[in-house]
Amino acid sequence: MIKSELRKLYKQKRNTLTPSEKEKLEENIYQQIFELKNDNIHNVHLFLSMRKFNEIDMQPVIDFFREKEKRIIVSRCNFENDSLTHFYFEKDAKLELNKFGVPEPVKAKEAFIKDIDLVFVPMLISDEQNYRVGYGKGFYDRFLSECREDTQTIGLNFFSPIKKIEDTHEFDVPLDIVIYPK
Repeated sequence: MIKSELRKLYKQKRNTLTPSEKEKLEENIYQQIFELKNDNIHNVHLFLSMRKFNEIDMQPVIDFFREKEKRIIVSRCNFENDSLTHFYFEKDAKLELNKFGVPEPVKAKEAFIKDIDLVFVPMLISDEQNYRVGYGKGFYDRFLSECREDTQTIGLNFFSPIKKIEDTHEFDVPLDIVIYPK
């Protein structure tokens, strides 16, 4: 299947998850994250969940990494050039929703891409080669292409990977790992 078909199908699948199904899937995902080696990780980039799209709740992941004394980094979207700007997400940070309902930091200290050690990437579905289907604007592919070569990239998803996304292109960035419920 091509990305547009997969995007439609997996948005629908994710939206039909019941709260108890979603909670069970999230617990499995969290456990896998909590078991990751993170000794050499200092700065963790996380996405802030969009509740209206039934995304994985990232608050337990944020709490886990803060407890491990890792710095959390989140992004703001620049819709003029479809890029992300990154900011430290301190405990007392204020958030506001952008025009698409994405929570973003307000008056936070800017972080540099080259300081990021680990990136958790949102997605709708991935394939066995760790390519992903997101919302279609390319924000994360542009961002990931600017990260250091040794920055670890981990996709989070409720669904098992499919065999192959048919229309990947040269600008798509495969992830190092995709975590989904086992």
